[in-house]
Amino acid sequence: MVKTGIFYGSNTGTTESVANKIAECLGVESTDVHNVAETAPSIVGEYGLLILGASTWGDGELQDDMADFVTGLSAMSLKDKKIALFGCGDESMEDTFCDAIGDMYDRLQQTGGIFIGKFNTDGLKFNHSKAVKDGMAVGLLTDEVNASELSEKRVKEWCDAIRQES
Repeated sequence: MVKTGIFYGSNTGTTESVANKIAECLGVESTDVHNVAETAPSIVGEYGLLILGASTWGDGELQDDMADFVTGLSAMSLKDKKIALFGCGDESMEDTFCDAIGDMYDRLQQTGGIFIGKFNTDGLKFNHSKAVKDGMAVGLLTDEVNASELSEKRVKEWCDAIRQES
């Protein structure tokens, strides 16, 4: 697998926890797991696979630190880099569940990166999400509050798919 960097934005520690589960599952060293509140976007140059994760806040907004990080990334060329997305949401926000992941996906389209890691939404219950395109989520969606019992299996299956695509 190519050198992998995991980048997360987390207010409460939930997204950080999922980032660490993904790192463990993929065998990514802790030095390659980055809190974007303390990381400049330029560091992504070191990596061939970027795994970006954030939570959704308010009415579907991207977590603040990741919003700033994505703004920096969107000004860069990520040509030939693979990008995989994951996010944490709350299914009770049934019309904006994990919208932030869809926002990241849309904002990074012009960078030239190659998106991998589309995933199913099996077991999750919500009405709408900007993260779902053509019936598939653009990345791993989790709900650590209402459906945490699904997360371990979903992370493992998603990591297996990432390994195959990278």
